[in-house]
Amino acid sequence: MNTPEASSAYDGVLDVSVVIPACFENPLKEYSVAFLADVLSQRRRAALPVTAVIDTYHITTRYLKVSRLDVKKILEGLLRTRSPALYPNVPPALAVDALDYAAAYDIESWDGCLIALARSLQARIVYSLDEGLAKAREVTVVSPFPKDKLQEYHSYVKAKIAEHIKS
Repeated sequence: MNTPEASSAYDGVLDVSVVIPACFENPLKEYSVAFLADVLSQRRRAALPVTAVIDTYHITTRYLKVSRLDVKKILEGLLRTRSPALYPNVPPALAVDALDYAAAYDIESWDGCLIALARSLQARIVYSLDEGLAKAREVTVVSPFPKDKLQEYHSYVKAKIAEHIKS
């Protein structure tokens, strides 16, 4: 079986922001589910860090207030595919590189990790909704979703967060 470590054929690495929309009803859900299906089935050659799956749970349940059990069920299903796209390794050397990128570009440490992982896999793309990542010249940031749906999603999420702040 082909594993991420054995292949340099990966075109990119997925950010948590691409996984989150698959976990609840929103304007990007169908696009996120389809994109993840392509990644997990290896029709799209990208690595999905297992740490991004864990972070998806945190962000989706904590900040978007989506049901913990619903998110857990969706993410467990994703992990149970045991797809070679699920990248399990963040060794100390990769973490050091991640911190270097985070400090150099003044970005989140997780974003630095995406850059470091992409470089270690010889991939040039980070699939993300985070435009701040575009500062990094080592990778190209690509949103896998249509721009009009992306705008709808951002409006939807802002409204959802504002709703939870009021309550």
